[in-house]
Amino acid sequence: MDLTPTAPVDDDNTEAGPFIELSRQAFADLAERTDIRIDDETLADIRGLGDPTSQRDVVEVYRPLTQLIHLYCMHTGALFEASNAFLQLDRHAMRRTPFVIGIAGSPAVGKSTVARLLKELLARSLRSPRVELITTDGFLYPNAKLTEMGLFDRKGFPESYDRKALMRFVVDVKSGMPEVTAPMYSHISYDIVPGERIVVRHPDILIVEGLNVLQAPRSRTNGTMGLALSDFFDFSIYVDAEESDIIDWYISRFLALRETAFNDPDSYFTEYADLSDEQAAQVALGIWNTVNGPNLRQNVLPTRGRATAILRKGPDHEVQSVWIRKI
Repeated sequence: MDLTPTAPVDDDNTEAGPFIELSRQAFADLAERTDIRIDDETLADIRGLGDPTSQRDVVEVYRPLTQLIHLYCMHTGALFEASNAFLQLDRHAMRRTPFVIGIAGSPAVGKSTVARLLKELLARSLRSPRVELITTDGFLYPNAKLTEMGLFDRKGFPESYDRKALMRFVVDVKSGMPEVTAPMYSHISYDIVPGERIVVRHPDILIVEGLNVLQAPRSRTNGTMGLALSDFFDFSIYVDAEESDIIDWYISRFLALRETAFNDPDSYFTEYADLSDEQAAQVALGIWNTVNGPNLRQNVLPTRGRATAILRKGPDHEVQSVWIRKI
C-alpha cells in the first residue's frame, strides 16, 4: 500500500495542505474488523434519488471512514480531558462539547447520502453516541426574502443563506447549549416551512451538511477577518467528482423527479412534471449552466482543499480514491 504523500490538491487554484491519496482498495484494507452493519432496507432509505451506494461501498469506503472519524473523536476527547486537567477545571462540571463534522460538495454529487450514511454508522459505533444531522437548506432565506433581496435566481450561493443564523446555531451547539433549534426546509415547496423548527439536544456528534460549509472566513469592512463555520468543525469531508459527471447525475435526477416529487400537487416544480425527456434534460442543463455550475466553480469547489478528507468519485458514482489531510 503506497502512503507516499502526494502533491496538494491545487488544480482549482486553492492552497491546500498536503494530502495522502489512497486508492479505494488501499483505504478499504485499513479497516479493522467491526460489527457495524447497515441492513439493506436502511441503506435503501438512506440513498438519495439515483444514488447507487451499495453494501460494498459501506464496507470498502464508509466503514473505514467511520473508524477514522472515531479515532479523531476519541483523541479529541483525550485532548478535552488533558486540557481541563491542565486548566484545573472540574471534569465533572465541564461537559464535553459535541464533535462537529462538516460535509460539503456540489449539488447531485451525493453528499446528502454520505451524511445520512455516516449518521447511521457513527450511531452504531462503540458507545452508541447520539448523532444529529442538520442541513444548511434550513438556513436559506425564505423565498419572499430572496425575491426582495434580488437573490432568488442565486439560491444556493453563499449570499442566499442567513449565515449569521447558521453560525449562531453551530456555535450554540458547540458551546454545549442544552437545546438549539434550526429552521425546517421543504424540498417540495422549495421554501422554509413557516413555524416549523428542528430541535437538537446535547448531541455527542453533530453532522452539518451543505454546499458552502467549508467557506473561508470573510474579511470585515475594518480589514479584520471574521469567523468561518469550519472553525468549529472537528472533521470535514468534501465529496468530489468531475463536473461533467455531476452534470449527468443532475440531469438524471431531474428526469427521475418528474415521476416523484414534481408530481406532488404541493410541489413548487409541478410545471416540469409533464415535460418530455428531451425538454426536461434541456431545462435541467439550463439550470445547471446558470445557477449550479457557476456556484460550484466560484464558491464550492474552491473550498475542497480545506477538507480533512476528500472522497473522489468516478463516472459510476462510486468512490475511486480517498484523500486524507496529513496531520
